[in-house]
Amino acid sequence: MAIEVLALAGGVGGAKLALGLARILPPDKLAIVVNTGDDESFYGLHVSPDLDTVMYTLAGLSNTDTGWGLAGDTFQALDMLGRYGIDTWFNLGDRDLATHIHRTELLRQGATLSEVTAELCSRVGIEHRIAPMSDQPVRTFLTTQSGDLAMQDYFVRQRSEPQVTGVKYVGSEAASPSPVL
Repeated sequence: MAIEVLALAGGVGGAKLALGLARILPPDKLAIVVNTGDDESFYGLHVSPDLDTVMYTLAGLSNTDTGWGLAGDTFQALDMLGRYGIDTWFNLGDRDLATHIHRTELLRQGATLSEVTAELCSRVGIEHRIAPMSDQPVRTFLTTQSGDLAMQDYFVRQRSEPQVTGVKYVGSEAASPSPVL
């Protein structure tokens, strides 16, 4: 059977939409393509915040209090990084770090982000197809009076305070759409 509904998702709101659709549509009828414009490297690891939020939500693992991360996660690794003098402004829980370690290793071995996402989703019991918007990196940068800020830097570290005067999608000219499309 062919996919009948293609959902475009990003962030907590997109994860909630994807969950609602997954509850009423069988896996062969729904594909969810997720924003990767907010992906970053943190602590040497490839982090895909929106993919992870959608994955954790559909798997029933998400922290519903914050809307991101894993329910009941701890932050001992982050605390230790802080003791080593590393700026830990971007919170990654201990179990969440396992996702990023595994993703980074699979990417290093030559897997595409789509392949890695399918593997991770399968391992947490998700039957619906979740895919990144592209296997090539596309990064969102917001132009402010202080200079260009990556999306997570602007949203998390800067708390959306600098006035935005423009948006850049670095890498979009060389990126191909998701294989799902």
